[in-house]
Amino acid sequence: MGQPRIPPTPAGTSLAGKTVIVTGGNAGLGLEAARQYLILGAARLILACRSVARAKEAVTTLRADPEVAKHNPGAVTDVFELDLDDYQSGLRFAQKVKNEVPELDILMNNGGIATIKYETSKTGHERHMQVNCYTHILVTLELFPLLRATAAKRGSPTHVSFTGSGMHVNKVAFPTSLTPFPAADKALMPILDDRATSTNMGRYADSKLAVAACVSKLGQIAPGEVIVNHLCPGLVQTGLDKNLPFLLKTTMVLMRKTMGRTVEEGARTLVYASAVAGPESNGKFIQHNAVAEGNTWLNESDGKKFTERLWKETVQDVAAVDPALASFA
Repeated sequence: MGQPRIPPTPAGTSLAGKTVIVTGGNAGLGLEAARQYLILGAARLILACRSVARAKEAVTTLRADPEVAKHNPGAVTDVFELDLDDYQSGLRFAQKVKNEVPELDILMNNGGIATIKYETSKTGHERHMQVNCYTHILVTLELFPLLRATAAKRGSPTHVSFTGSGMHVNKVAFPTSLTPFPAADKALMPILDDRATSTNMGRYADSKLAVAACVSKLGQIAPGEVIVNHLCPGLVQTGLDKNLPFLLKTTMVLMRKTMGRTVEEGARTLVYASAVAGPESNGKFIQHNAVAEGNTWLNESDGKKFTERLWKETVQDVAAVDPALASFA
C-alpha cells in the first residue's frame, strides 16, 4: 500500500526574520525539518535536545549543508538542553527560552519515543506518555504567552505543531488501556501509568491519542493568535524503530525501506503543519498535508469526557511543577 506523495513546500513560503524551536532536532525528521526551516530563511533556529553534544554535531551538519549555506548563511543556530523524560528539564528549558528568546514563531514539538517495553520516566509517568505528550504540554503552556506576544507583534498567527501519528486513529489500539471507559471518579493518568494495562505498542498509540485530545484543547486558548495542530508524517525512512525487538525492528526497517517516504519528504509534513497550514488546522489533525478527520471517538460522548478529564489532570500535573500553569485548566 503506497502513500500519497508530499509535494514541495509552496513557493514563496518564507520564514525570514522568524524564530523556530524544534524538539528532538538532532536526528531524523527533526534534523531534516530544521534544515528546511533554515532554507526557508529562519533567522534563528533552536534545537532542543537531550544530548547537547549530539545537538552541537547537528548544528555543524546544518551549517555545512550547501543549501543552507546558499540560502541562509547568516542564520543563528542554537542548542538548548531539553530532556522530555523530565518535567524539571522542561521547566528549565522553558525558562531559558523566556530569558534568551524575545520572539517565537514556531514551536515544533517533534521529539518522541516508540518502544514495546514498559518504562517509567524520570518524573514517574509511563515513558511514552511523558515524552510524547506531558512534557511537551508543559513546555507549550510555559511558552504560550511568548507565542501570543509574537503573534501580536507580527500581526499574524504563530504556530505550535506536534508530530503525532495515524495510530491514534486506530480504535483497536485505544481499548488496550481505557476500555471500558473509566468511571467519573477514576483518574486517567494512573491508568495510563499502569504497567498492567500497557501492551505492546498500545501505549504509544495512547500517547498520540492524548496529544490529539490536548491539541483540541490548546486550539481553544488563543484562536486567531496561535495555530495549534498535530500531524502524521506517515511511514518514513527513519530510525524510530531502534528500541524495538530485533525481529520487529528488522521487519519495520524493511517496510520503511520499501514503502516509506524519504526523510526529506517526511519532514515536509512538519514544515507544512508548522509554517504553511492556516487557521483551518487549529486544534485539528493533519495527514498527507491536509486536515483529516482523526479519531472520531474523540467527538463522541465518552471521547469528549476523556478529553476534558485528561486535560484537567495534565494541567494539574504540570501545575505541580509550576503553579502559574494552573490557570490553563
